[in-house]
Amino acid sequence: MNKLALSDEILLQVEKPVRYIGNEINSVVKEKTKELIRFAMCFPDVYEIGMSHLGIQILYDMLNHFDDVWCERVYSPWVDLDQIMREKKIPLFALESQDPVRDFDFLGITIQYEMCYTNILQILDLSGIPLLAKDRSSKDPIVIGGGPCAYNPEPIADFFDLFYIGEGETQYRNLLDLYQQNKHCGGGRRDFLRAAARLPGIYVPSFYEVSYHEDGTIASFLPTEEGIPGKVRKEIVREITDACYPEKPVVPYCKVTQDRVVLEIQRGCIRGCRFCQAGQLYRPVRERHVDMLKKYAVAMLQHTGHEEISLSSLSSSDYSQLEELVNFLIEVCHEKKINISLPSLRIDAFSLNVMGKVQDVKKSSLTFAPEAGSQRLRNVINKGLTESVILSGAVKAFASGWSRVKLYFMLGLPTETQDDIQAIADLSNRIAAAYYETVPKEKRSGKCQIVTSTSFFIPKPFTPFQWASQCTKEQFLEKAYMTRAAIARQLNQKSIKYNWHEADASVLEGVLARGDRRVGQVILQAYRKGCFYDAWSEHYKNDVWLSCFAQCGLSIEFYTTRQRSLDEIFPWDFIDCGVTKDFLRREWEKAMRGETSPNCHVQCQACGASRYGSGVCMENRAGNTMSGISGEGEMA
Repeated sequence: MNKLALSDEILLQVEKPVRYIGNEINSVVKEKTKELIRFAMCFPDVYEIGMSHLGIQILYDMLNHFDDVWCERVYSPWVDLDQIMREKKIPLFALESQDPVRDFDFLGITIQYEMCYTNILQILDLSGIPLLAKDRSSKDPIVIGGGPCAYNPEPIADFFDLFYIGEGETQYRNLLDLYQQNKHCGGGRRDFLRAAARLPGIYVPSFYEVSYHEDGTIASFLPTEEGIPGKVRKEIVREITDACYPEKPVVPYCKVTQDRVVLEIQRGCIRGCRFCQAGQLYRPVRERHVDMLKKYAVAMLQHTGHEEISLSSLSSSDYSQLEELVNFLIEVCHEKKINISLPSLRIDAFSLNVMGKVQDVKKSSLTFAPEAGSQRLRNVINKGLTESVILSGAVKAFASGWSRVKLYFMLGLPTETQDDIQAIADLSNRIAAAYYETVPKEKRSGKCQIVTSTSFFIPKPFTPFQWASQCTKEQFLEKAYMTRAAIARQLNQKSIKYNWHEADASVLEGVLARGDRRVGQVILQAYRKGCFYDAWSEHYKNDVWLSCFAQCGLSIEFYTTRQRSLDEIFPWDFIDCGVTKDFLRREWEKAMRGETSPNCHVQCQACGASRYGSGVCMENRAGNTMSGISGEGEMA
């Protein structure tokens, strides 16, 4: 084991020192050589969150399979260690070698949510890497951004040398080869970035220039050099069964958020919910073959010792071989007393039957995600879910032994009215009533528990709702208070608990989600005033953020409540995410008319993803459909 970067004295001062010592089971250590490419893979949040992220595990495994690459992991130090590192001038280090991050060739940062943007600056700052890409020299690592937030990289464009748009399995080998070639030819940092900008899926912000109209909207967004593409097309894995997947994922020392084996059964979603960014970004739907999943399930359980396995998917019930896979897992896991977790299931008899098989006699809670209380609003968001299906699913669940149900809704959705808000309370009450009507008194173990939670709607790029206005903080809170009051008036209100999300953070997330390159100065200013770990409510400093927007002369309302025209150029329009803007516009207009669209298995909506020649698009082209899959209901 390498000498630790932190002394015993420091480790004893911080919460959970195991976050920083490395040497976990299945972590990779290689011999350092002159030709070895050093790659630091970073999740800009605390260890327990970052270690739960499947994407990093996949890329970590893939990169370390290359003989000439050593990929190590980096996470944000918690606030206690952050303070000590600054005071003692200890540079941020990678876990495996304990070497300073600044000594690496690459720093790859996965960006999963907007509220981690200041943590990205924390990572750079503690590493001793200039915060702005333009200030970096040949001695600094190439800083790469990836993940869902890279689909609108503009608010953080000034902090990154390049962005990888899409799924990382396809172009990293080419990018690393290009780096080696440039190095052997004596090329500089700028030469490498210029060559990288010509690779598919690679966006180098310094080679693009943006201009604005007087009203603040974008006038043009163009490459500044010949040969640099005007449109960057996302990369996807066409045959996902054959793609790299870790048989030996790294096992953390401490309990983490997702402390289990994670088996990704498919990518993408056929459903087309209009608020959901992931459902658009990861099109087309591609399934892993069940034989591959069986093999990896056994291997991963054997190599990790985890006591739970979870199936990862945006909509697990839509996986065509789910029953066969679940039956296999039940057989394998029953003997070893390993739990099976099945998130993102539909509300139907098959799903509830599957859940009943894998859960113990003492049933844990079920999560239903109606998203909207009324049928009218569910049609607007294209949820494809009726109240009869919701109630039928609840009745079947109660009859099967469940007594605790979590319900997820959103407040502030486009076209929402007071009646829609009242409908959240009404639906919660009807589900509670269904319990008492379904379960005889002598078989009840007490009251049923309905936990109704609302988040605030945040319009995201590359969704039909990217044109929508977002509510103000005051409007969000008013809607939450109305929901709480409506629930308090229900007959079964004692069986219903209501929770809602923070309004301040939701407004800021809305700015960061649809922001342009000018927002970067606000992020930088906020970080310099002490903002980081903004995703953690106890560390979020809304007053500081408001003052930074004011100092930078930028209006929050410009990015949130402003009505956008259908022909406006968005900061992310230079990216081709696979679905066309025409398709998104059609879906937006259908939403405004309250019209629904069928899912991909029922009828192709000509979204544009078929150009990748993969997955569900090819099944539709061949005239195939997946019979037996319900078009309604969701149980998350």
